Amino acid sequence: MPSIQVLRGRPTPEELAAVVAVLQARATDTAVPPPLPARPRVSAWADRAAAIAMRRPSRPRLMQVR
Repeated sequence: MPSIQVLRGRPTPEELAAVVAVLQARATDTAVPPPLPARPRVSAWADRAAAIAMRRPSRPRLMQVR
């Protein structure tokens, strides 16, 4: 944490402690959480969604019931 410099006045140790506590609390509130790890890419062989999307009807088109 960088040092704090008082520009005007003579704060008491309690006042300085209060300011430092507020600054530390604000610093931890605004901390950016670490990014989520990237999901590993699934190969086309293991991707169920791709397999379902490529599935074709098993009966001939002329025999389909409408």
